[in-house]
Amino acid sequence: MDYGKFLYEQKKREKMLKAKSSQVVIKEIRFGPQTDEHDYEFKKKNAIKFLQDGAKLKAFVFFKGRSIIYKEQGQILLLRLAQELEEYGKVEQMPVLEGKRMIMYLASKKKLK
Repeated sequence: MDYGKFLYEQKKREKMLKAKSSQVVIKEIRFGPQTDEHDYEFKKKNAIKFLQDGAKLKAFVFFKGRSIIYKEQGQILLLRLAQELEEYGKVEQMPVLEGKRMIMYLASKKKLK
């Protein structure tokens, strides 16, 4: 087998594998530690839409300035979101504080086609 034919076959195989793979979409939702009820419900509705579309969800609470003292409120907010979105997606990573952000990942229960 000559080298040119080998390269051609290899590129053809890689192209076929790339076509079969699916792209993972990550959507983000940002909260503040003292997010109001109406804002929370609005963002929850968007999160449900994202999870129903088959995307992963990255929900985070951003602490500005001295609001870092409300870490517990941020964690309670994210856990409440996880509990209310239980039928649409499952928690991949529980809330973790990274710098001034508390991040939680949710994966859709709906399988991509």
